[in-house]
This record gives sequence, structure tokens and C-alpha cells, in this order.
Amino acid sequence: MTYSYPHPRPLLTVDAALFGLDEEDLKVLVIKRARPPFENRWALPGGHVDMDESVDEAVRRELREETGLDVAHLEQFHAFGAVHRDPSRRAVTVAYYGLVRLSDFKVKASTDAKEAVWVSMKKLPEWALAFDHQEIATVALERLREKVRRQPIGFHLLPTRFTLSHLQRLYQVILDRDLDKRNFRKKVQSLGVLKALDAVQKGVAHRAARLYAFDARKYREASKRGVDFNI
Repeated sequence: MTYSYPHPRPLLTVDAALFGLDEEDLKVLVIKRARPPFENRWALPGGHVDMDESVDEAVRRELREETGLDVAHLEQFHAFGAVHRDPSRRAVTVAYYGLVRLSDFKVKASTDAKEAVWVSMKKLPEWALAFDHQEIATVALERLREKVRRQPIGFHLLPTRFTLSHLQRLYQVILDRDLDKRNFRKKVQSLGVLKALDAVQKGVAHRAARLYAFDARKYREASKRGVDFNI
């Protein structure tokens, strides 16, 4: 199909802030660019939108091409369109954030990405990201903090089996504040979305804690009843 417009128009792109949680901190995935502008600079993965694909299809394609990742939870959260955000051309980007279990994936840079690494969000300013990607990552984290308090999307960052301590640490890291252990456990267990497993931790020096799993069916039922998930 041929398109013809009488007026100048910006390029449409997509960018994604992918978050993962390890034993140290909340991480975000960055790539080293192989092409100008900002060749050899670190940036969030992303790229242009083809004429025959939606923005959702484009961001998933770019993630597969640049990092080898096929992300389960990926959510559009904002558009960034400052006039000079891209020094080479007028460009507007649709931004996404995604959640990844680090143990499930091995990142592999390809196409126009020389490297792909996980970086602590607390240390991200030191990496001097290209374009306006520092702002995109910061706003993505703000959106994640808002969403994780209202919906159980944080389970996408945890192993499928986890302890209540692991769950509390997830919320503390994302929200960047301490939570009272007793109140937190009382709240999450009252929601009825956790399934207590007939299993405990293995290979730990301390007393082994019980393992739990997220019950998506019970969450859907609780949502219909209007259960307040706010943590």
C-alpha cells in the first residue's frame, strides 16, 4: 500500500523499559547502540514502527530482535514527543514497561544492539542513556509503582514458587520503602490470591520457609467482587 501526505510528519517509534528483580535490586535492561545517532551509547531497547504492524507488534518485534526476549507482561504507559528528543529527525515514541523473571531468560544482543545488560535502577543515571531514555525509564518506574499497589503484576518478577519474605522484598524494592512484616503478611493473605504449597525452601541455612504460588483464578474472582488489592 502506498501512502502520500501533503504535510511533514514525525517518525513513529517504540521503546521499552524492561524490569527484572535479582538479589540486589530492581534492574532495567539497556543495550549498546550499534548505529548513529548515539552509536556506542547505552539506551533502552526499541526502534521504528513498520507500516504493516501495530505499535504493540512493533515493540515485541524490536525486543526479540535486540534482546532475544519475548516478554509476557508488557504494558503501554506514555508517549514522548519533545521536538528535539532525537537529534537526527523528528520522532515520537510510544513507551512500554515490561516485567521479566530474570531466571527464565538469557539476554542476547543482536541486530543493531552490540550488548545488552541489566543495570540497577539506582545506578542508571551513571549510564547516561541516549535520547530521553533516562526520563522514559524514570516515568516507567513511577507507573510500575502505581500499578503494583493496585494489581498483582509484581508476580511476573518472582519465581513461580516463592516465600512471603520474597514477596515482601519485591514490594519494598519497587516501592523503595520498608513495610511492616506483620501487617504486610496479614494484608496479602487476606486477599485470598496466594496458594500455600506443600513444599518449603531447600538448601537454606535458616529454618526453611513455606512456599507459595499466585492463584490467578482466585484473583479474577476477587476482582469481580471488588476486593481492594491496595498494598
